Amino acid sequence: MKIRVLGSAAGGGFPQWNCNCLNCDGVRKGTIQAVSRTQSSIAVSDDGVDWLLVNASPDVLMQIRANPVLQPARAVRDTGIAAVLLMDAQIDHVTGLLMLRERGSPLPLYATQEVLADLSQALPLTRVLGHYCGVDARPLALDGAALSIAPLRDTSLLPIPLLSKAPPYSSHREDPHPGDNIGLMLHDAASGARVFYAPGLGHMTDAVEEAMRQADVLLVDGTCWSDDEMITLGLSKKTTHMMGHLPQSGPGGMIEVLDRMPARRKILIHINNSNPILREDSRERAELAAHGIEVAFDGMEIDL
Repeated sequence: MKIRVLGSAAGGGFPQWNCNCLNCDGVRKGTIQAVSRTQSSIAVSDDGVDWLLVNASPDVLMQIRANPVLQPARAVRDTGIAAVLLMDAQIDHVTGLLMLRERGSPLPLYATQEVLADLSQALPLTRVLGHYCGVDARPLALDGAALSIAPLRDTSLLPIPLLSKAPPYSSHREDPHPGDNIGLMLHDAASGARVFYAPGLGHMTDAVEEAMRQADVLLVDGTCWSDDEMITLGLSKKTTHMMGHLPQSGPGGMIEVLDRMPARRKILIHINNSNPILREDSRERAELAAHGIEVAFDGMEIDL
């Protein structure tokens, strides 16, 4: 199993287009030790030629250009993206679907019933794509059974429901349903290795705890350093928990969670532009390193 991190930032990317916080202003001017990042997405492959795209970021065209493995050029029109799987219906994870509209056949799209409903009604991307390539919708069941998805031959996937809200535009925003947000366990039958991917993790449950303990590699929510980060910087009136994410620091935070996990690699992804861990020489980045925690970057490769 090969995993390529296409985008490692949270919604808005880094720098965010309208933000002039220390991080965004500094990376634009080159005055801080940091690199820009696109919005979060990964690609998974068994053979390095055909890939499952996990989340379709608004930055997908930029990500394809930055990752030539996604364009094998076997024909005049070609793509290495064989199918797409969505973790939720958030804008920063789904609007890239529109950029794939020139595909020559219906796009295989794996998502829960809740996500597919939001994308056919509240944010009707699947209906729009029906006027172009079309969508071959394939609902993901949350029955505890792993499934196989072409083009992956040796890798099985187990969707795990997470406690989280649907997007603001969903008809049930204030009535969370199982399936609004999922984590994903990827199991490579050839090596026996497991990867748990959850870019939007706001609450620990018994099922999530068990999955994380089984994983050899954890690729999980790194949105904010502290719960009041966005409020302190004057960027929002919402805490990290209110936005549906687990902060890294503080009691019950992601550092504390990862410290009790036996995984050989622990990696944070979906990093908000406000997070001080984006600065490679920051105290917070050094603290992560002391705990054996890595920070994902665009182009990061994980081979198992």
